[in-house]
Amino acid sequence: MSDLPTGWEWTTLGEACNVVLGQSPPGSSYNDSGDGLPFFQGKAEFGALYPTVQTWTTAPKKFAEIDDVLLSVRAPVGPTNLAAVECAIGRGLAAIQPSPAASSRFILWWLRSSATRLAEGGTGTTFKAVTGAQVRAHPIPLPPRAEQERIVAALEEHLSRLDAAEEAIQTAERRIIALVKGIILEIAAVRNPPAHWQMTTVGEAGNVSLGLQRSPKRHRGPNMRPYLRVANVFEDRIDDSDVMEMNMSDDEWERFKLRNGDVLLNEGQSPEFLGRPAIYRGEPVGVAFTNSLIRFQANDGVDPEWALLVFRAHMHSRRFMDESQITTNIAHLSAGRLKAVEFPVPPLAEQRERVRRSRERLDGVDHLADGATRMRQHATVLRQSILAAAFSGKLVPQDPSDEPASVLLERIRAERAATKPTRRPKAKTP
Repeated sequence: MSDLPTGWEWTTLGEACNVVLGQSPPGSSYNDSGDGLPFFQGKAEFGALYPTVQTWTTAPKKFAEIDDVLLSVRAPVGPTNLAAVECAIGRGLAAIQPSPAASSRFILWWLRSSATRLAEGGTGTTFKAVTGAQVRAHPIPLPPRAEQERIVAALEEHLSRLDAAEEAIQTAERRIIALVKGIILEIAAVRNPPAHWQMTTVGEAGNVSLGLQRSPKRHRGPNMRPYLRVANVFEDRIDDSDVMEMNMSDDEWERFKLRNGDVLLNEGQSPEFLGRPAIYRGEPVGVAFTNSLIRFQANDGVDPEWALLVFRAHMHSRRFMDESQITTNIAHLSAGRLKAVEFPVPPLAEQRERVRRSRERLDGVDHLADGATRMRQHATVLRQSILAAAFSGKLVPQDPSDEPASVLLERIRAERAATKPTRRPKAKTP
C-alpha cells in the first residue's frame, strides 16, 4: 500500500464501518403502491447519487439507514449509491454504515474509485459476486474526519464541473450522429429519389449471401482460416483487432472469402444497429465471413461504394427494422428479406459523384467526432486524476490540528471491544 499523509491511516471497510448484507423479503410482500419501505436489490435502481424507488415491501428483512452507502455486491460488483431514506435491501446489495470515523460520502467516492479492485475478487460463473468478508476486508485510506469533509466538498465541486463538461460532450456527440444521418439520407435520397433514377431491389442490384456457419467442430483442424463476424463490422469500418479463426475446406474458403468491394451487413443486432454496413477494401488480408453477416456483391452498373451509402441510409432511416424479426431484444435481418428491400440506382457517374460528395462532407464530420472523442478521453483521465489526488491527500491541504484517523480508529476498537458480548463458558460434562 502507498504511503499516506500525516494523520491518515490505512484501514478496512469492516473496521471503519458496519457492513450489512441484504436479504430479500418474501416476493408476496412486494408492491408498487408505496406500501411499506422502499426496497432496493441491485444496480438497476441506481441513479447518479440516490437510487430510484421502483418497489416497496411490507416485510423487510435487512435495512439501510439514511446516508448509508448502498453497494452492489453481485451482477455487477461495485456500483454505489446513497440511501436517501430508510429502506430495505435485497441480497444483491450491502449497506455500508460508517462509524464516527468515516464520512458516508467519503466512503462512497472511495468505493467508486476502487470498485474495479473490489470486483476483481468476485466469483461465480453466471453472476460475479463478492462476499461480506471481502467487502469488510476492502482497504481504505482514512484521513482525519474533518479532512474527509474538506476532501468531499472539493471533490464534488471538481466533479460537478467535469460532469457538466461531459454532458456538453454528449450533446455534441448526439448532434454529430444527427449530422451524419442527415448527410447520408440527403445524398442517398432513398426516401425521395429523383425521377430519372431506376428503382430496383437489393436482390436485383447484386448478389446477397450469408456467411459460413460456425460450429464446435470447426474450432480445430488442418485448415484454420481467419473470419469476420458481427463484432468486427461497424458502420463504414471493419475492426481487425479481434479476428478469430475456424477450420474450413478449400471449397468453403473460396466460397466465403471476401473480395474487394464486398459489402457486409450485420444480420443480428440491437434494433437501432440492424443492418449496420461496412465495405471490405482488402484489410485485413485474406478473411472469410460467418453467417452472422450478410454479404452484398454489386452487379455491373452498381458501384459498391454507392451500395454502402444506400445501406447506411436504410439503417439510419430504420428501413431494415421493417423487415426484421426480434428475439430477446436482438433484431434479425434475413438474407431473403434483405433482397426485397428497395434499392435506388442512379446512372453510374452520378453514383460516384454522390459518393464523392458524401465522403467529402462526412470527412469533415469525422474531424468533429475525433475532437469529441479526444475531449471524452481527456475527461476520463482528468476524472481519474482528481480521484487519485483526493485519496492520496493532494486535493486539499492537511491541517495539523485535525484529530488523526488513528486516534478515531483506536477509540472505535475500544468501544467495540467494550460492547462485544462475552461467550459463556461451556458447562463441564460430569
